[in-house]
Amino acid sequence: MRAQSASSNSPSRVGVVLVEPFSVVRAGLDMLISSAPGLQVVVESGDATEGLEGIRRLRSRGKLVALTGLELSGERDSLWLVRAIREEFPQIIVLVTGTDLDRVAISQALFVGADGFIHKDSPPDRFVEAIRRAAHGEIVLEGLPRGALGTIVEGFERHRSTTSLLTTREVQILAVAAEGLTAREIGRRLGVAERTVTTHLNNIYRKLGATGRMAAVTVAVQAGLIPNLNGFPGDLPLPNVAALR
Repeated sequence: MRAQSASSNSPSRVGVVLVEPFSVVRAGLDMLISSAPGLQVVVESGDATEGLEGIRRLRSRGKLVALTGLELSGERDSLWLVRAIREEFPQIIVLVTGTDLDRVAISQALFVGADGFIHKDSPPDRFVEAIRRAAHGEIVLEGLPRGALGTIVEGFERHRSTTSLLTTREVQILAVAAEGLTAREIGRRLGVAERTVTTHLNNIYRKLGATGRMAAVTVAVQAGLIPNLNGFPGDLPLPNVAALR
């Protein structure tokens, strides 16, 4: 594992935590990201536990994006790392990377809290730009395989009514959030404070049993509460939700 202090970053530089099990892929991503203006790899590891420890050792976390390969395996796999970062460092943006073969894993990762996905076969310039976009609060689904989001909330309505769970204001905020806007931008759009937006989003996640914006938006789209602006597909088998909690 390699780790360095994020305090050496300029305020405008985005630190990237790179956790990728395949050494050749990891080396290539390291070179690509480190050569991109405004980005710096501050933690590099092939292991989920080491990656998390690397984040803990950073003296100054600043603006960070965690880039996690979906191929991490074992008891502490990719989903474990997504959940661990989301719970311990909620301010860090978490992106997962994979291929067309990772369709179920993509849905599961988004459900447990990942902020987006980048396909490993994306053009280098789009790969880097996706990281930058995510760092600025956008929902990133770069090169998402058709049907990858799947029906991660299929059967959700059998157990509880989503409509009765959310207030009118919460539905309104989630609909704007689905456009990929930051909490500050949502606040400006709706004329409320950024802190109020954050509070509403946290309440929405809790009510819907979602651990991130993408999962909450997917639930709301499936329930017909907000329009399907991004064309989220729904032809993927349902992940084992009970195993993700």
